[in-house]
Amino acid sequence: MLAASPGERLRTLRDLLGLTQGQLEKISGVKQSWISQVETAARDATEDGLRAIAEATDTPLGFFSVQPSSVPLDSLRFRKRASASKVLTRRVHTFYAETYRINESLVTAENYPTPPLPYATADELSREDIEDLAARTREALRLAPDKPIPHLTRALERAGVAVAPFVLTDDPDEQPASGGHFGVSYWGGVGEPALIGYFPGSQGDRERFTLAHEVGHLVLHTFRPRTEDPEREADRFAGALLVPRERAEENISERTTLREYARLKATWGVSMQALIQRGYGLDLVGETRRRSLFVQLSSKGWRKQEPVNVGREAPLLLWTLLSRKFGPRPYRPAAESLSVPPTMLRSIAPTPVDATRQTRDESAMESPIVAVRRIGKANRG
Repeated sequence: MLAASPGERLRTLRDLLGLTQGQLEKISGVKQSWISQVETAARDATEDGLRAIAEATDTPLGFFSVQPSSVPLDSLRFRKRASASKVLTRRVHTFYAETYRINESLVTAENYPTPPLPYATADELSREDIEDLAARTREALRLAPDKPIPHLTRALERAGVAVAPFVLTDDPDEQPASGGHFGVSYWGGVGEPALIGYFPGSQGDRERFTLAHEVGHLVLHTFRPRTEDPEREADRFAGALLVPRERAEENISERTTLREYARLKATWGVSMQALIQRGYGLDLVGETRRRSLFVQLSSKGWRKQEPVNVGREAPLLLWTLLSRKFGPRPYRPAAESLSVPPTMLRSIAPTPVDATRQTRDESAMESPIVAVRRIGKANRG
C-alpha cells in the first residue's frame, strides 16, 4: 500500500472542512503559496506548517500521515441536485471516504458482523427480480415479510450496515436539502463493511426512503456498477422494501383517495408521493390517475410538505462503537486515535440525545466549517 502523502491529506482536510486555500491561510497563518505547493508536491511539507494547520482546524496531527480509505470513489452512488457544484460533489466523496475509514476501523476492532445482504449479478433485472431481491433483503434484515418496518435505521445497523448523517456546510445552497433523496453508499461485497451516508432534513418519511434507496444500490449495484438506470432501479427497490407488493395490492387502487394515502403513510412511514409511485409501478394506478393525484397534491401545497408527520430515525451504531471503545464522552479521545477532526465525529455519530432533536437544535451536529471558523477566530484572539 502506498504511503500517505501529506499534500494529499492536506487537500483532503480542506475538502472535509470546506475551506479554500485562502480561508485556510486566514485561519492558520500558513501562507497560501506554501499550502498550494505542498498540495501539488512542489515542495515538502514541514512539521511546523502541518502543526499550525492542525491546531487552527482542531485536527490531530496524525491526520496528515494516516492511510486514506480504500473506497473506490467512482463506485459511490450520490444522488444530488442537478445544479450541485463539483466542489460539493468532491466534498461529499471526501467526507464519505473518511467516514468509511472510521467505520471500517471501528467495526473491525469490535468484530461487528458484516452485512448478510443478497446481491444481484445479472446484467438485466426485471421488475419481478427487484421485488424478489427486496423480499430477500427483508429476510436478511430479519424483518417480517409483510409488515411495516418500525425502524429501518435500527434494522440496518443490527445487520451491520452503518448509517451516518452528514452535515457539511453552513451554506443552504450547498448542503443537500430535504426536497429529494440525498444519500451516498458503498459496500465492498460479502464479508466487507457497508456504510450509508445521508443528509438530514426535516421529514422522516423522506429519510426512510433515502435509506431504502441506498440499500437498493448496495443490493442491486455492488456487482452491477454499469447498469443503465440505477436510480430508477433503486427507487423501485425502495418502494418494494418499504411496502411489500402483497400489501400494496391490498391497499392501493385507482379509487384510493389522498385521504386514504395519508392513512397509509401513517401506517407504513412512506410519503404519499412514494405510495402513489408504488401503486403506479405495480400497475395498480394508471398514468391518468397518477397525474391527477399529483395535481391534487400540488394544489394543496403537499408536494413539498405533506400532511402526517413521520418521526425521524436516529442512528446509533457508530455512537455505540465509539462510546464502547472511548467512553461516554468519546469525541476527543476518538479523534486522536482515529486521526480525524472531532467536529466530523459529532456529525456522523451524534450522541443519542442530540440525534433525537436535530431539527430543533442545529448545534447538536455543528457544521465542521462553522466550528473551524470559530476556532480560528479564537486562536487569532
